[in-house]
Amino acid sequence: MAIPVVDPERYAEQLADKQAYVEHLFAPFEPPTLEVFASPPSHYRQRCEFRIWHEGDDLFYAMFEVTPGNPKSKRVIRLDQFPVASEAINRLMPRLRDAFLASDELRRRLFQVEFLTTLSGEALVTLIYHRPLGDDWEAEARALEAELGIMIIGRSRKQRLVLTRDHVWERLDVKGRTLHYQQVENSFTQPNAHICQAMLGWACDVTAGRQQEDLVELYCGNGNFTIALANNFRRVLATEISRTSVASANVNLAANGVTNAQVARMSAEDFALALKGDKSGRRVADMALETYDFSTVLVDPPRAGLDEQSCQQISEYAQIVYISCNPATLAENLAQLTQTHKIERFALFDQFPFTDHCECGVWLKRRASP
Repeated sequence: MAIPVVDPERYAEQLADKQAYVEHLFAPFEPPTLEVFASPPSHYRQRCEFRIWHEGDDLFYAMFEVTPGNPKSKRVIRLDQFPVASEAINRLMPRLRDAFLASDELRRRLFQVEFLTTLSGEALVTLIYHRPLGDDWEAEARALEAELGIMIIGRSRKQRLVLTRDHVWERLDVKGRTLHYQQVENSFTQPNAHICQAMLGWACDVTAGRQQEDLVELYCGNGNFTIALANNFRRVLATEISRTSVASANVNLAANGVTNAQVARMSAEDFALALKGDKSGRRVADMALETYDFSTVLVDPPRAGLDEQSCQQISEYAQIVYISCNPATLAENLAQLTQTHKIERFALFDQFPFTDHCECGVWLKRRASP
């Protein structure tokens, strides 16, 4: 893995390169004009993790970079600052390192540090050790929490010590509304909060005016899109397999006063079976699928995209919102989906500047019958 080299003066150039790549890849589908959403050119990532590298009496944050031409060889890269990370993370990095250097209890066998920050100013730091953590560690960690105005979690084998709480609260501004999201340590959240706001705003735009219809959402995570889109639909049914994410999604629904959405813990595959009439299991009965009138499906799958059967499943809906973190698998899926649907809106979200990564959004509508 190459560590991104942040050069704000070159940001427009790198974004133009991504735009050209995406436009070329999807040209066979004849999509509408690509909507491009730029990221801040630096300090855009709200969560990061670093190894802690010990050298004698010194220690520092480190990442590893694969040696070109030799994938088995990795070089240790020292990082005193990391322009990719949020300003809050960069402010904390030297202060935490000073605390580690000054305390044998905090530094001894410290292996990794994970940061989770928010636009609203909260910071949760997880310290991971290769040794058991006792009362002395907890006392010093609590003092450090108070000194830096942060929250700390200590982890080691079979230990997880939460000193204050295990989550932060993010506030995102979307279409004139402030949405509140609980983001739990060690679970997935969108790393670039600025781009997350843009993605949610775009999804709200493309699904506007469907208050008499229902939305089904697959891979809903902590309810990121669910909360933002609930106002656009009569009802929302979202599914997610991760127990932690489902718990957060339900907390987030309550925190935002969303009463027309339900989150079911099940895989996309099991949900597809339920839609086809498999009523086995308590969760299926609780969903009352017969009471919904789904017009729209939202999918935000992992990098592998959707398999052929899943594409067939979502092609049964009149409208599809497809959020993709991998243009290559998105293109493969669109080869199937565009047989029944037409691309109405197409967006590029620069989630990870100065990398090859591209995040895309596609809004498709079913083609009229001949």
